[in-house]
Amino acid sequence: MEISRDFLDRHNGNNLYSVMGIRIEDAVQGTAHSRMEIQPSMCWPFPHQPHGGVIFTLMDTTMVWALFSALEKGLNCTTIQLDIQYIAPAKGSVVTCTSWATYKTRRLGFAHGEVKDEHGQLVAIGQGTFRIIKTEVIG
Repeated sequence: MEISRDFLDRHNGNNLYSVMGIRIEDAVQGTAHSRMEIQPSMCWPFPHQPHGGVIFTLMDTTMVWALFSALEKGLNCTTIQLDIQYIAPAKGSVVTCTSWATYKTRRLGFAHGEVKDEHGQLVAIGQGTFRIIKTEVIG
C-alpha cells in the first residue's frame, strides 16, 4: 500500500510518538525508517543511555510500519512476538531504526530491524512476527 507523507504526518502526531520523540520518516514497499530523540527521562539506570525498553518500542513501531507498507488497503497488523538483541549502548541524542518486511502469509507477517545511534553504531537487531488483520480503510 502506498503511504502518503500526509498520512505519516498525521500518525506521527499521536500521543505515544509525541511523548517518546518518535518520527516515522518513511514507509515504502516493505521498508520503514524512523528516528527518536533521546530525552534524559528515557535514560535509566545509566545517564545518557536510553533504557532498552525505549529501543524496543522504536524497533517494534518501525517494524509494524515496514509490514504495513507491504499490505493491501484494508489490512493492518499487530505484534505477536518480537525478539531483540542489544549489541551496544546507544550514544548521543538520536537513534534511528531501519526495518524491512521479510515474508508474509495471509495471516502472518515477519520483519527484521536494526537500531543505530547517531554515530552509526549498531545498537540492536531484532525480528518480529505480526498478525495481519482486516480493518477499516483509513486514509
